[in-house]
Amino acid sequence: MLADITSPADVRALASADLAELAAEVRSFLIGKVCRTGGHLGPNLGAVELTIALHRVFSSPVDVVLFDTGHQSYVHKMLTGRCPDFDSLRQAGGLSGYPSAAESAHDVIENSHASTALSYADGLAKAFELGDADRRVVAVVGDGALTGGMCWEALNNIGGSSRPVVVLLNDNGRSYDPTAGGFAASLLDGSARGLFEALGLSYIGEVDGHDVHAVENALWEAKSLNRPVVVHCKTVKGKGYEAAETDETDRMHAVGASGAVPARTWTDVFAEEIVTIGADRPDVVCLTAAMLEPVGLRPFSVRYPDRVFDVGIAEQHAVTSAAGMAMGGLHPVVAIYATFLSRAFDQLLMDVALHRLPVTFVLDRAGVTGPDGASHHGMWDASILPVVPGLRLAAPRDPASLAALLREAVEVSDGPTVVRYPKAAAGPDVPALRRVSHFDVLHETPGADVLLIAVGPLAGPCLAAARELAAHDVRVTVVDPRWTAPLDPHLVRYSGGFRLVLAVEDTTSTGALGARLGQALTGGPTCVATFALPPRFLPHDSRARILRAHGLDAAGITTSVLKRLGVR
Repeated sequence: MLADITSPADVRALASADLAELAAEVRSFLIGKVCRTGGHLGPNLGAVELTIALHRVFSSPVDVVLFDTGHQSYVHKMLTGRCPDFDSLRQAGGLSGYPSAAESAHDVIENSHASTALSYADGLAKAFELGDADRRVVAVVGDGALTGGMCWEALNNIGGSSRPVVVLLNDNGRSYDPTAGGFAASLLDGSARGLFEALGLSYIGEVDGHDVHAVENALWEAKSLNRPVVVHCKTVKGKGYEAAETDETDRMHAVGASGAVPARTWTDVFAEEIVTIGADRPDVVCLTAAMLEPVGLRPFSVRYPDRVFDVGIAEQHAVTSAAGMAMGGLHPVVAIYATFLSRAFDQLLMDVALHRLPVTFVLDRAGVTGPDGASHHGMWDASILPVVPGLRLAAPRDPASLAALLREAVEVSDGPTVVRYPKAAAGPDVPALRRVSHFDVLHETPGADVLLIAVGPLAGPCLAAARELAAHDVRVTVVDPRWTAPLDPHLVRYSGGFRLVLAVEDTTSTGALGARLGQALTGGPTCVATFALPPRFLPHDSRARILRAHGLDAAGITTSVLKRLGVR
């Protein structure tokens, strides 16, 4: 049956009696494909019936369907003709793990940052009203997205209007972890109706989200009301796959590709060290935005359950709450994905830095992340954060330096600190020859003309490039700045003794360390270049292939140096 579905019209043409079989086929397809390629499995298994019902009531793409969070859109992709592409899910040039307008007219937004769909829905409904377009907007909101502040700002506006926005609440009680906060409690005790109605929205529910007929009937009722309405569906994350339903960690929220061998990651190193720091420092507390397990705070929460705070998918609140904790004499550690810190930049700037508060930010998934694509690459923070007055930014090169820099970060008492590292295997330690001021000399050649400034985990490729360049009679010294902001004046003076300085960074070139170093050395004989990522959104692929494609491997660095020196 699934093989014959090429558009939502085919779903609408099915007899009601066929829908249970379709749902079973969808689940079987998801388990087979996602376990092979890797991706978000649990959320999509829980959204099968409600997505089928949605496409039987509304006519996409005339009616706009939005997903929040976007990782629960796999069934939508299947029912809009993309089943043949699932073998390429999250692979280079293949199907995105999120909605993608480049893939299909049935996708409007690339929505992987949570709690935004209702604001899009509000704006689209206003545009349709002003344009006299007979089009509906449906926002599927689930996986804890209603814990974010933007959702409530949007609901306030949607409920205060008469525009026919349908909010399909996929209530599975979880994001990665059980959903945090008072609103989650109201969903559990059945008092959510009053909350939504107080905001001006009609309420239909609770509906069994795994009964496709019940969801379909509820959506027809919602459509007939012709006003803002919430359809509250109760679902089970991982539904229909015992391994997911019984997974206490996150209901198999995301799975790796089959055959992948787990390795010790940067996150594992942080998880170990923060527990050790917690034993030494009772004032250290940790915050997470619904990602206790992915950012490595689970061991800390087991050891110190009263010192970990999950605020839900609410990064802005997390940062200002951390500021309040710091004002109260604690040292908060906010563990967050690098891409999500951009959501709370104002809070970091005005609520933490302005008050010179000691808050440490640990940015997981910094730099190129790989198959999650443009919205998840953590390639902006290292370019943006240096403008924050008083902020110190660290990029560890190996597990030992991550542990050391994290300890240095939590010792700072007069402003924010940031430690960033990638989504990757941590690899072996890279020893230093000596330390000069704050930076480490990793490789030194007498009379070297070229200085490679290896930022963070790119130390390995830089050292390999130095060995390759030696074969071309190019003398190279390699240093690790350790702290990339503020700019170390000793590093500036040291760099001025070389003919060519190349800063190699897993971030965007604009505002990067190399750009700031070049400004400091303007007018002198030293040529400074930044070798980093281009300032554009990069598609999904493996981290290694993306870095290689932009020359951020040993061969690329070697070629870049030779080209700049005019050596063939």
